[in-house]
Amino acid sequence: MSVLIKSATVIDSQSAYHGKKVDILLDQGKIAGIGRSLKSTAQQIIKGKNLMVSPGWVDVFADYCDPGHEQKETIISGLKAAAAGGFTDVLIAPNTVPAISNKAAVEYAQQKSTGSKTTLHVMGAVSKNTEGKELAEMMDMYAQGAVAFTDGWLPLQHAGLLLKALEYIKAFDGVLVQLPIYQSLAAGGLMHEGAQSVRLGMSGIPAIAEPMMIHRDLELLRYTQSRLHISGVSSAEGLQLIRRAKKEGLRVTCSVTPYHLLYTDKDLSDYNSIFKTEPALRTEADRKALIKGLEDGTVDCIATHHRPQDWDAKEKEFEYAQPGMISQETCWSMLLRAAPRISMERWVQLLSVNPRNIFKLPSAAVQKGVKANITIFDTDTTWVYTPENKQSLAVNSPVFHQELKGKIFQTN
Repeated sequence: MSVLIKSATVIDSQSAYHGKKVDILLDQGKIAGIGRSLKSTAQQIIKGKNLMVSPGWVDVFADYCDPGHEQKETIISGLKAAAAGGFTDVLIAPNTVPAISNKAAVEYAQQKSTGSKTTLHVMGAVSKNTEGKELAEMMDMYAQGAVAFTDGWLPLQHAGLLLKALEYIKAFDGVLVQLPIYQSLAAGGLMHEGAQSVRLGMSGIPAIAEPMMIHRDLELLRYTQSRLHISGVSSAEGLQLIRRAKKEGLRVTCSVTPYHLLYTDKDLSDYNSIFKTEPALRTEADRKALIKGLEDGTVDCIATHHRPQDWDAKEKEFEYAQPGMISQETCWSMLLRAAPRISMERWVQLLSVNPRNIFKLPSAAVQKGVKANITIFDTDTTWVYTPENKQSLAVNSPVFHQELKGKIFQTN
């Protein structure tokens, strides 16, 4: 199918057309032409006010629940949600049933995604069945195409096992992904510990739980000289530790979620379980520190932490509700609302350039003759996300029925 994109501004610092408004012709999966006022009999024409085109976006952490909890999300529905959100590539967590901790499980996910518009990349488990006891078959999974290793929502708590894993992945210059959650301190907590948790009468997660975990992991990284990516950083103190480690030269990168950039613990004031997340929502000071991290380069990329839940998992007492939000389809609008001063060039660096470099994914560019791996978007179009027009099977979105700004037109 041929597609003509009319009068779009290219956001790609590696392209000769960066910052220029051009027409782009796509044909049979390639960028067939770039220029002004292209003549074409394309089967589809995409046009809009302030249209932009960039290299395809990458979500570096999402959960598709397949196999094991397909009533919440499947690989197919998850990839449709990703495409609707502008993502041409997605890294999935291994927290399935059984977990993605061997070659066969990696192959299952890869085969299930065949034919989808968005490319799925598997993150294999670090420990067998994500139990945190002994190393999984990482070399076999790497040979099958796993792009990184993580225990996902169950970050490694055993320092000795994490040390072994960091040393093991050095053999192929792999990257290990950790969420900054120190379970022995966070256990039993329902939200960030502070004035808001006291007011609501809910057990709190001490603020120190995140920086303690990051500090430990950075010490092990310093010892092994391996590669570590910390996903879902949510606190000012945790981010500062990463900033210092980067200046020291440690091979550490990090990502933040759209909801930690947009929401705080005050959003739990009516006990709405939609805002129960892992890591927990923090204070306004923490939120502002994350925005600063976007601006100064400390934060490397965006991870949606798309965590689907069905109605039964959320519609119950807050204590028993399952954590997480779906955010792939609305990520761009949430980012624009949270940090409107970030430049388009910086957003593309966060959403496309950096994640491709960190996880060694195929490059993408807005250049004639290359494979079309692009995201088409704007910052002005308003739209409403509803249970009727969503692509995800899940119901746990914080922005249903709200007017959102910034539309994804298509991915290719």
